[in-house]
Amino acid sequence: MQKYRDQKMRRKHRLPERLLTHLFLIAASIAIGLPFFWMITTAIKGPTEVNIFPPIWWPEVVRFDNFVTAWQTAPFGRFYINSIITSSAGVVLEVTIAALSAYAFARIKIRFREVLFMVMLAAMMIPGQVALIPNYVVLKHLGWINKYQGIVIPHVSSVFGAFLLRQFFLSIPSSLYDAAELDGLGHLRTLFYICLPLARPVVGTLTLYLFIAKWNSYLWPLIVTNTQNMRTLPVGLSMVRQAEYAIGPEHLMAAAIFVIVPVLIVFFLAQKQLIEGIASGAVKG
Repeated sequence: MQKYRDQKMRRKHRLPERLLTHLFLIAASIAIGLPFFWMITTAIKGPTEVNIFPPIWWPEVVRFDNFVTAWQTAPFGRFYINSIITSSAGVVLEVTIAALSAYAFARIKIRFREVLFMVMLAAMMIPGQVALIPNYVVLKHLGWINKYQGIVIPHVSSVFGAFLLRQFFLSIPSSLYDAAELDGLGHLRTLFYICLPLARPVVGTLTLYLFIAKWNSYLWPLIVTNTQNMRTLPVGLSMVRQAEYAIGPEHLMAAAIFVIVPVLIVFFLAQKQLIEGIASGAVKG
């Protein structure tokens, strides 16, 4: 009986804390979701409703033709194809290189391994803008300007991905590596049959992170491409932004939805892997 009373008292004490936690989460959700809601409602408003002050939250007449106008302002179909090709190829190559380098730094014993790893980590401190001109000069000599490989290849090495996977590979019990060695597995087969299946949540999280970064990349695709048929979606959105006075803010918001929707779809599809990756890192940390 006393135990039941103690549990009841603890629940009463925790109630205000839970209430404050839920209120904070609700407020944070509203603060995060409000800009998206405003973007969606603006995309379906008429030109007069966009300029009304005080602003209205929902239009009297839903204007889906704004999406048609925004789509016709720039060749978004071609932009989609370019973004899908460059983002997918870049993610596959970057995750592959990160996994190979992470395994090498975690399991293969070479001289100055730790020193080389620290040098690699030091590269994270160098701003990416420093390499823009050297990369462009190299690609110009290779004849890769305005080509897919010119967009993808210079950014297929991921120091962050290698570091993340290396830390996970180090947390795998050495007995599993010893068992794989006894079974005759080499380094590559150990990586693909032992390490990567165990690191699936971490790989999923890294893949999602890299895909979002490459999908939203603007500066490098803008520099390395010089024709419209090689532009990606962020560059295409900039083209619509420059034509804002010729069309309207509602069309700009409709074009922004074109860019965001694929990322949201990928995020929701990979949500389980993302949560597992975060939980795995929390437990191991």
